[in-house]
Amino acid sequence: MPKMAEALLVIDMQKALQYSYNFNDLINNIDHRISEYRQANLPIIFIQHHDQDLERDTDLWKLSDKLDRKDDDTVIEKTHPDAFYKTNLKDVLNENGIKTLEICGAQTEYCCNATITVAHDLGYKIIMEHDMTTTFDNNYMIAEDTISFFENTWDQKYVAFQ
Repeated sequence: MPKMAEALLVIDMQKALQYSYNFNDLINNIDHRISEYRQANLPIIFIQHHDQDLERDTDLWKLSDKLDRKDDDTVIEKTHPDAFYKTNLKDVLNENGIKTLEICGAQTEYCCNATITVAHDLGYKIIMEHDMTTTFDNNYMIAEDTISFFENTWDQKYVAFQ
């Protein structure tokens, strides 16, 4: 079993992203990690985005039904790519003495990158498994290349990959 952090942070795995690269496989991989965190009695924190393009309480705003989410899991809503910006995420982590995070989710180059960068700057140790984020193809790179690019950028500077 791969190493675990003190908490698993699942970013924006919402229905609006269901057509992103490898979404269903990523859900399966995230659910596997959720199971391991549950067995170790470690917290799972779901991050859920909303803004003018993704309105709260719409079907696309909801977390994917395929995620293994329980009623007592923490859900933190955000309106910015950075999950720490104007949310209580840092307070929740501090209250629980959490200093290491495993991060996974969507979108690689936006919300995952912003949260990883800020978490690092706040002093959190971050671990990840490879290919545990998703995104869409864009005008410059296909999704696979975007994920690879960011993983290479994060590697050993922001994230310890396992």
